[in-house]
Amino acid sequence: MRASPSRLYFRLAALVVFASLVLPVVLSRSSVAQGPDGQPTDTQTPIESATPQTVQAPAKKSLLAIVKSGGVLMIPLGCCSFIAMVFCFERAIALRTGRVIPKPFIKRFFHLLEEEELDRDRALTLCEQNGSPVALVLAHGVRKWGRPAVEVEQALMDGGERAVSNLRRYLRVLNAIATISPLLGLQGTVFGMIRAFNDIAGSAGMGRPELLAGGIGEALISTAAGLTVAIPSLVAYLYFLGRIDRLTIDMDVLGQELVEEISAEAIAENAKPRTVRVRKDAAAAA
Repeated sequence: MRASPSRLYFRLAALVVFASLVLPVVLSRSSVAQGPDGQPTDTQTPIESATPQTVQAPAKKSLLAIVKSGGVLMIPLGCCSFIAMVFCFERAIALRTGRVIPKPFIKRFFHLLEEEELDRDRALTLCEQNGSPVALVLAHGVRKWGRPAVEVEQALMDGGERAVSNLRRYLRVLNAIATISPLLGLQGTVFGMIRAFNDIAGSAGMGRPELLAGGIGEALISTAAGLTVAIPSLVAYLYFLGRIDRLTIDMDVLGQELVEEISAEAIAENAKPRTVRVRKDAAAAA
């Protein structure tokens, strides 16, 4: 006796429901019984498996290990860091106010000018013996002693340009390091990402996230190293540039004071009261 189509469909539906309920349970048990690599695990000791396992903390890397993990470009970044440190110390010493504009020399020089105890040759010798940047600038003006104020100012401007050029020496090195270091870090980032993707594409990287993490770590370390070198170099460059501007303003003020003392107009103006005083003394004596 044949079963009706409705009963046949009902039996098939019941079989599908039963399979959908049983198969997941069977598959889950088989996955528990096997390890991640397909090997069977020991399921006969539930007490031991139930005991919590101690997870070891990752070992901390030393600074040298971190630098080594940054890749080959850490070598040029280290060289840039060393060069930046050397020139920062050199400029910090060379741009001291006492070295560029020594106060004892300035006080003595202008005191002798006001007391009219200096002539052209003696003032020039005094500037050359001191040898500081401001003394060399004033020497350019002293060479125009007795000339019109325009010529004295032009000589001071020429000397000031040379002095500022010497003060800005090596600042381009700091600017270059601040520009190049991030690019080196970016190049290291690219190399690290290339390594990471190559590890993913290769068979050795399948299922081994530590290989992927190594490439990403190299990329991040090189980027951080580039920024670590570039940011202090840029800060030092801007600081020294501002310091040179302040020193330039101070030297300009001193140059204007020199013009008021040795220009032809200043000498003629200072000679008038003397002439009047001499005439009064002669008249009183007569």
